[in-house]
Amino acid sequence: MRTLVLNAGYEPLAVVTFRRALVLVLTGKASVVAEGEDPVVGPNEVLSRPSVILLNRYVKIPYRSGTVATRRGVLRRDNHLCAYCGKPASTIDHVVPRSRGGEDSWENLVACCLRCNNAKGDKTLASLGWSLRIVPTPPRGTFWQIRELEKPLPQWSEFLPADNAA
Repeated sequence: MRTLVLNAGYEPLAVVTFRRALVLVLTGKASVVAEGEDPVVGPNEVLSRPSVILLNRYVKIPYRSGTVATRRGVLRRDNHLCAYCGKPASTIDHVVPRSRGGEDSWENLVACCLRCNNAKGDKTLASLGWSLRIVPTPPRGTFWQIRELEKPLPQWSEFLPADNAA
């Protein structure tokens, strides 16, 4: 089970293992906001399993000009739909092929189905007469800046106690 870590200003900061969350709580660096159902049983004591913790001190997140483009991030940004035909996508494609100087950037990577990816190969869109259904842009917002984003995040309701879940 993982635990949501909130900064002192209640903005999401990270998702960590429950063990790391327990260490933060037991060292006095965080307080428990919500608890999970099953407790952690140790040799000397039984501790509640935190599902949401709040840091006692504000942690300043260093400014990053952007997030690194990853396969999972590109698929998530494009909603797992092919940028060429609109069908479900399972791969990513370079709009300007790497063999022709294309970079691994948010603006040059799009989600792509296997059929379109194989048909395109290392050709340009102009030579094929294709066009993009979307304009690839870097993602914006704090959601993309949360550490451990590449791991599938559980739903918010999983962090709430059972009696508060809607």
